[in-house]
Amino acid sequence: MQAEIVCVGSELLLGDIADSNTQYLARRLSVLGIDLHYSTTVGDNQPRLMDTLRRAIGRSDLVLTTGGLGPTDDDVTRESIAEVFGEVPVVDPQLAAQLRSFFALRRLEMTENNLKQASLIPSARSLRNVRGTAPGWWVQKEGRIVVAMPGPPGELHNMWETEVEPILERTGSLIASRTLKMFNISESRVDELLKPLTSGRNPTVAVYAKQDGIHVRITAKSTDRESARATIRPVEEQARSLLGDSVWGADDEVQEQVTAAALIAAGLTLAVAESSTGGQLTSMLTRVKDAPRFLRGALVVPDIPRTAPDIARLARDAAKQFDADIGLATGATATPDSDPPMVDVHIAIVGPSSPAEVLAAHRSRPFRVRLLSSYYALHELRRFLARR
Repeated sequence: MQAEIVCVGSELLLGDIADSNTQYLARRLSVLGIDLHYSTTVGDNQPRLMDTLRRAIGRSDLVLTTGGLGPTDDDVTRESIAEVFGEVPVVDPQLAAQLRSFFALRRLEMTENNLKQASLIPSARSLRNVRGTAPGWWVQKEGRIVVAMPGPPGELHNMWETEVEPILERTGSLIASRTLKMFNISESRVDELLKPLTSGRNPTVAVYAKQDGIHVRITAKSTDRESARATIRPVEEQARSLLGDSVWGADDEVQEQVTAAALIAAGLTLAVAESSTGGQLTSMLTRVKDAPRFLRGALVVPDIPRTAPDIARLARDAAKQFDADIGLATGATATPDSDPPMVDVHIAIVGPSSPAEVLAAHRSRPFRVRLLSSYYALHELRRFLARR
């Protein structure tokens, strides 16, 4: 099945709000094994919307629309779908009663223009919206399906997950994915290592550069999710063998969570001193659910040039001040005569019975120092723990 998304709303084209609905629906479609080929944004203009819908219906099996289901004159999605299919919308008594009940329960006045939200065409059935006044439409005609959903993400997500997705799950194959995550290795090197796997059709293997490193997504399509996962397993094993210890996590895992788990498993506590990261590293660590089990405290000190002994001293001071097993410190110095300007970031780690290690972690542009340096600090701490 080939799908297309049509997002309706002049506010999207004006940049007043960001389109998060396309990203959400694209992800949900991929899990269902439905191929998304096109995505379009169109304003609240009925002739342009009708032209967009005709094109979408002509080339896609499934068309998903978001927005334009409100009660005002510029909400024209229902009217446009009706015109394209040559049908006349009529107020449905049951939907109208539900709408009146919605307003009465909240002690709000329901104006006459709200009744357009209770309309249906012969080829449509309504989709329940428990979070708003606008029911959706499921329209099926001439081998095509058009699903009209509201624009507010909270309403759309609930309608998709409770009304739309359960129907689509029965229409064909499903997709399962497994994402492996790496750090301190280049995208080109990962691609080179995985050459034996990236030409496969099912599962497919794709490489992506992300803020927290390189991700490898293994995706399989099958009639059910367990079969798809079974197809992934041997490919994941091959990928892990080829990538070695550069793999630090998978799927929804984040670096701070994995590093925290290693500290807790080792029964060790941590203190942090940040010079180049401005509290970013501490912020990441405190988001971990079990942070009180391992994080004793943190120092955020002025971001000034520091030598390796300075950074080592910061790590030792943090561990001593907060009575922690491990001290972790960050520091940076500008790179002389570099164009564009670059910064050398260093990580210092001191353990219970070891001298401070100062590692030249990476070179970065100044505007990226805080986040990237935090990731490098977590990476080096994991390596330090693995060697114990």
